[in-house]
Amino acid sequence: MTYPKCPEAREQVILDSINEGVFTVDLDWRITGFNRAAESITGVTREEAIGRSCCDVFRASICEKACALRRTMSSAQPMVNVTAHILDHAGQRIPIRISTALLRDEQGEIIGGVESFQDLSQVEQLQKEIEARYTFEDIVGRSPAMKKLFEILPQVADSTSTVLIEGPSGTGKDLFARAIHNLSPRKNKPFIAVNCGALPDTLLESELFGHKAGAFTDARKDKPGRFALANGGTIFLDEIGDISAAMQMRLLRVLQERVIEPLGSVEPVKVDVRVVSATNRDLAALVREGQFREDLFYRVRVVALQLPSLVQRREDIPLLIDHIVARFNRLQGRTVAGVSDEVLARLMEHNFPGNIRELENIIEQAFVLCRSELIEMHHLPTELRPAQSTSAGHGAMTLRAMEKYMIVEALRRQRGNRKKAARQLGIDPSTLYRKILAAGITVPESDGRYRDS
Repeated sequence: MTYPKCPEAREQVILDSINEGVFTVDLDWRITGFNRAAESITGVTREEAIGRSCCDVFRASICEKACALRRTMSSAQPMVNVTAHILDHAGQRIPIRISTALLRDEQGEIIGGVESFQDLSQVEQLQKEIEARYTFEDIVGRSPAMKKLFEILPQVADSTSTVLIEGPSGTGKDLFARAIHNLSPRKNKPFIAVNCGALPDTLLESELFGHKAGAFTDARKDKPGRFALANGGTIFLDEIGDISAAMQMRLLRVLQERVIEPLGSVEPVKVDVRVVSATNRDLAALVREGQFREDLFYRVRVVALQLPSLVQRREDIPLLIDHIVARFNRLQGRTVAGVSDEVLARLMEHNFPGNIRELENIIEQAFVLCRSELIEMHHLPTELRPAQSTSAGHGAMTLRAMEKYMIVEALRRQRGNRKKAARQLGIDPSTLYRKILAAGITVPESDGRYRDS
């Protein structure tokens, strides 16, 4: 290829050889340059783009309120790796990463701006594939405890047995109950949830079993109970550990005989319902203390699932943050890219007494306060902010400490087998080896990296 002698033509050849889209604007925001990659990504030709306002060409999600190039032009500071999305010529949404800078003439006067952008469609697709590997229904996790639950959940769902889901508040017991229903042969039938701890006995009995007209004051017509509404499907009894002794007796009969008696009725009604229960209490301990019937305990606990607290699956926190941020972006029409390293380090070391529900609340509050691409420390609730602002270096050190912790834990769980530990961490064994050396981690003497894996 003959190299052009004209400076403008040479610049265009150079720009066209770049894989990222590049365009330039003048001080009136009119496009003055548009390279081949920009044509390819947007579907707009150079001839169509030149002279038009950049927001008319790109229709980016940040054009109106958070234009990266506008911020560069007003502050004289370049922007790097800003995430957004544009609509191409066909109206398709394309995720992009943006960097911006000023354009100056030979005298140093500002004459416009330049923006480069990278198509992240393939990156986003890969991210979705990675997330799919660690997502089961709406449940997110890649920790060993969660993987074990993912492995048995289809078999549990396919059975007809009653299931008891145990775990601390905020661990997602309702999600597991719904996943069991959605994966079961009953998935096209109703899924009915009842919070047993939220109602007194008289109301709970009517709610579960229904009532006949005249059964009590204000009962002017028949009302079907939740068991009747769930017929053919699944009923989810949340907080079953909170029900009274009298209600335990009635529930035991339903599980034994598969019939219900609405209040005011003398005729039992057959029901075909699968029962999934949940509790944040230790039912076995309640049985020993005489607060929960032993026969009912064994009826509801044919299959038991124990959900870990968030502290027991700390390696899932980054994945959960990404999942929650993506969900709030969809709900609120936002384009928050995620959390800063400092925020991630702070959340990784937090003990989360409220578990995933607490993490969701933290991210939701941060969304309300955040008006930039990243959630920063000052967007977090006051109790999570350090007494004195920490530097980025401190956050990075904390992240390295967390990375070391997760590597040590993976090696411990895999009894020193580096290949299995690397697979569990989702990284290449050679990468793990470098990280072990860099962090000064001592691998157990029973290193099993050469055993079958």
